[in-house]
Amino acid sequence: MSKLPEQLTFGIIIGNRGFFPSYLVGEARQQAVALFEKLNINTVMLNESQTSLGGVETRQEAKVCAALFRQHRDAIHGIVVLLPNFGDEKAIAEAIRLSGLNVPVLVQAEQDNLDKMGLATRRDSFCGKISLCNNLRQYGIPFTLTTQHVCALSGELFMQDLQRFAQLCRVVNAMRRVRVGAIGARPAGFNTVRYSEKLLEKMGIAVETLDLSEIFSRIKHLRDDDIRVAEKRDILEANADARAIPSEKLQTMAKLFVVISEWVNDNDIDTTAIQCWTSLQENLGINVCSIMSVMSGQLMPSACEVDVMGALSMYALASCSLSPASLADWNNNFGDDRDKCVLFHCGNFASASLDSPTMGTADIIGTTVGKENTCGAVHGRMKSGDLTYFRLSTDDFSGEIKAYVGEGRSVDDPLDTVGCRAVIQVPQLETLLAWICRNGFEHHVAMNHSATAAVLQEAFSNYLGVNCYHHQQRG
Repeated sequence: MSKLPEQLTFGIIIGNRGFFPSYLVGEARQQAVALFEKLNINTVMLNESQTSLGGVETRQEAKVCAALFRQHRDAIHGIVVLLPNFGDEKAIAEAIRLSGLNVPVLVQAEQDNLDKMGLATRRDSFCGKISLCNNLRQYGIPFTLTTQHVCALSGELFMQDLQRFAQLCRVVNAMRRVRVGAIGARPAGFNTVRYSEKLLEKMGIAVETLDLSEIFSRIKHLRDDDIRVAEKRDILEANADARAIPSEKLQTMAKLFVVISEWVNDNDIDTTAIQCWTSLQENLGINVCSIMSVMSGQLMPSACEVDVMGALSMYALASCSLSPASLADWNNNFGDDRDKCVLFHCGNFASASLDSPTMGTADIIGTTVGKENTCGAVHGRMKSGDLTYFRLSTDDFSGEIKAYVGEGRSVDDPLDTVGCRAVIQVPQLETLLAWICRNGFEHHVAMNHSATAAVLQEAFSNYLGVNCYHHQQRG
């Protein structure tokens, strides 16, 4: 099962500055407790017995806060700084530095009311936020801003900011500890999916490999009446209508699924990239597509053609929105409409993203290996709705990992073809395609039903050190 956390934990710092109204700190603390409970987010936060009103103003209070965060360092996914008044920018920055945490930081500042600008009620958080961000930059601590410079802690806008920040924290946390399983050799015809393990290791991403011969050997030792095989077969049949598939083919798929799943569990794998042809068709007489579809639906994405960077792209999308991601080719123009195109793959999409998914054969591959040897491909049209596309790539020439991201829509325009397919609409698509070609990106792209491009762009550019191009409609 996916190791992506369903519930997050945030460290909360409430800033204070003595010559501003201190009662605002206690007020902010009460509002914060209610807000994070409403959003089902755990918190690690100072109480009134540990520092004055539970805020951070002095060097000593910064040390107390840092010590509290260090006690919970393995649980904290992000830090939220609240400024109910100007706040002491140095103490807050030191609390984060002394904690040793390397997690995203969100900075919120409360807005002043025009009828409360006297000395007893004014906040000046507007100014304090600028000072804090200046100090965070001096300390080398990356941070995230709210939509508006100042906003009400109890307001709808800040709640939306927190929900986006939670998505960002999921991505950053996931990508800093992800383990990819590369199963089989890259198909000879797919130079496009080459990648650098060393650049990934530098980012903290591990790649574990497995040869297909080991899989074939393990399958031979599985009995037909093994309960694990029956369980996996039930899952495959529930994933897509499999009535057209011969029983013996489903049985072989189930055995392959058992072997892959146990290797994934034994090696703490988060996402996989599998050699989907032609060895599996020639040795087992099946496609692995349905197994990949199931794993992607379980938020353990699986990419075709040993596309490790594609698998990581899918994992980033899935971790951000907790919505299944799929991998496809930028495959066809859509008539003369230059803002639409066809995304296609033989049959690996997560079934939850499809209308009426069925299990069949991969007819294109079948022209070379025999259609009867390609049972297991999923067929279905992607549901209409919001769509985010994303792609990571390693560039050995520049020695960097790079990415692009953007949003569009999956639309329901008529399309007569097989496999997993989608017609998508992307503003200024021709500009994006030219950028992809000029910058040497692969023909594969990951996508899912979400609207998370801005979150992914900030997660990778601001916190993960990846240059990420955000394709947006230009005026």
